[in-house]
Amino acid sequence: MSAAPAAPRTESADHTDLLLTPPVPRAGWRLLPARVGAMCAVELQKLRHDRTELYTRAVQPALWLLIFGQTFTRIRAIPTGGVPYIDFMAPGIIAQSAMFIAIFYGIQIIWERDAGILNKLLVTPTPRSALITGKAFAAGVKSLIQAVVVIVIAAILGVALTWNPLRLLGVAAAVVLASAFFSCLSMTIAGIVISRDRLMGIGQAITMPLFFGSNALYPVSVMPGWLQAVSKVNPLSYQVDALRGLLLGTPSHLGADFAVLAVAAALGIAAASSLLGRLAR
Repeated sequence: MSAAPAAPRTESADHTDLLLTPPVPRAGWRLLPARVGAMCAVELQKLRHDRTELYTRAVQPALWLLIFGQTFTRIRAIPTGGVPYIDFMAPGIIAQSAMFIAIFYGIQIIWERDAGILNKLLVTPTPRSALITGKAFAAGVKSLIQAVVVIVIAAILGVALTWNPLRLLGVAAAVVLASAFFSCLSMTIAGIVISRDRLMGIGQAITMPLFFGSNALYPVSVMPGWLQAVSKVNPLSYQVDALRGLLLGTPSHLGADFAVLAVAAALGIAAASSLLGRLAR
């Protein structure tokens, strides 16, 4: 006997099967590193079309090292523990030049909002944290290029820097982490003030206090008590301490320095990601 034909499936049976079928997990988070890398690559493509920024930003650190560094090396007004002052100052100028690139990164994201680019990015499946992380580490790579320029200038001026590859990798990590934090700080401020003019004013208002409130130009021991307290909460101080220990071999707290920089970068990414939606309104 032939088997009876199967009964046709009804719409309710199809719905029951869908309810019983476990949902397929989204692969978005597994693709997060690739999306972060893609965003970073897009940001860095802009350097191929205009490298003027890198050249012009090399002028200021060169003047700091050439004029300020060599002058104070001669007069020996600042105690540096036997290290020539220009050597002592060079890691601070590397950190300063990297910070100056990153701290105004929020202006770019406001420009992208005005051009309609940001809204297009926000409607893609890419998480906001990936967009911010990609931009933050692109700022870190740009700052790293700037740091290489300053290191070359310092070497030409006779600064006794290490060329140990492992130590130079540590220098690169410190520059990228600190720049990621400062760029996220800028993007967080951009999410609050919304305006390019306001962001520019705030950026100019905080860069010099961050610089002079760190150990970039003088040791913490010669600071007044209130400035020492500021230095302890200033991420730039931890970056300078790490760079000084890696490049010059002076006593430093590398474990604590990198821990602070990593936590600061993570908090900066979280804060900027949470405010990114305000820019798209």
